Amino acid sequence: MNEPFNIEYAAPDQLGLRRLCRLAPRPKTLAECGLSRELITDLLAKHLLDQGNLSLSALSQAMCLPGAIIEDMLGFMRSEAMIEVRPNRTDTPGLIYALTDRGRAAALDAMMRSGYVGPAPVTLGHYSIVTKSQSIHKQSVSREAMHRGFDDVVIEQNLLDQLGSSINSGRAIFLYGGAGTGKTYISQRLTKLFSDLTLIPHAIAIENHIVQLFDPLVHQVVDQDMDESAYMLEKGHDRRFNICKRPTVITAGELTAEMLEVMYEPSAKVFEAPLQMRANNGVFIIDDLGRQRIDAKSLFNRWIVPLEERKDYLTLQSGRHFSVPFDVVLIFSTNIHPLELADEAFLRRIGYKIEFSPLTADAYERVWRDTCVALEVDYDHEVLDHVINELHARAKVDLLPCHPRDLIGMAIDHSVYTRDNRNVDVEAIRFAWRNYFVSLDTAL
Repeated sequence: MNEPFNIEYAAPDQLGLRRLCRLAPRPKTLAECGLSRELITDLLAKHLLDQGNLSLSALSQAMCLPGAIIEDMLGFMRSEAMIEVRPNRTDTPGLIYALTDRGRAAALDAMMRSGYVGPAPVTLGHYSIVTKSQSIHKQSVSREAMHRGFDDVVIEQNLLDQLGSSINSGRAIFLYGGAGTGKTYISQRLTKLFSDLTLIPHAIAIENHIVQLFDPLVHQVVDQDMDESAYMLEKGHDRRFNICKRPTVITAGELTAEMLEVMYEPSAKVFEAPLQMRANNGVFIIDDLGRQRIDAKSLFNRWIVPLEERKDYLTLQSGRHFSVPFDVVLIFSTNIHPLELADEAFLRRIGYKIEFSPLTADAYERVWRDTCVALEVDYDHEVLDHVINELHARAKVDLLPCHPRDLIGMAIDHSVYTRDNRNVDVEAIRFAWRNYFVSLDTAL
């Protein structure tokens, strides 16, 4: 259960694209954008300050807004003596716009207030409507789909059914068990169950503040190769949103309380969305629970209101409070027994508690066989019998799904070094065993 996996997504079909276009149609006017003229003017000025002289087409692309809206805003800026038209360049069709001294001063003033330079944001209200409309909790998982999604994974059927039911519950999921029992791998694998597409905005406007949401490390865009005709005029979706796979955010011991609130970078003057907001419409995994720089009880308490109300309450540096949808499959994963992290009364509010246990000998053999295939080595039953009945049994080491890949991999290292081959025999396995475990009781 510890080998890497790839999630395959179908190319966006016409039905799916039409659904997304209806959910966030391309705006035709400033009013349909929902943004103030001042905000768009400031953003245009910052783009011109940052990139120099630009054409209408380049500004439209940078702002992710139709040319008609940008043209109207440029007309207003010209009337305010903020920009001027420069002579056409042979390599750039159309008019070229540049800041005047007055426009440059306005752009610098805008940069002092907000360092965000990127696509135009969507309003908080628009974001909330879109997020609720494409809620991950509207995607129920059937038993057949669950078993099909894990048909290449060695996992007990009752455990699989527990996981399937928990995904549909809308409640937090608590995975616990010893290290190496497959919790992290299985929790990440759950994302394979959600193959539909979502709209993720580049940024969100909260009054005149802009919070950056899109994160290329989390949000995988899938519309890069769509037909250009979909971008023209009223066709296509609102380009302030990216068409993405459902996000998966994974955090472990590095998690701090600050990462769960709106983050502000003073030097850049940019607001960034917290982790759970980036995970909206997807899966949020808090791995290695109990090892964070925030204690487990405080971490649990952070989610009580969002889980009950499906709404998260956040605050900007200015003190402005606002709420956003909390629409994630929240998964906690830990090697620590739950009662060491919280009492029973508290744990009842969390949701499903699912224990991961060591493998049976039969399941261990299936993982061993699969690992031999993956690492392109011959399967030898005598070697496996020695591992289970001599090494594991004598050292009283549980059969964990992480062991086959680790032991076979180290055995291959030894064989390549000493014999210039990839044979995994008893000698190579015993070498791997001695080097894999630290305890003297397990080093045979």
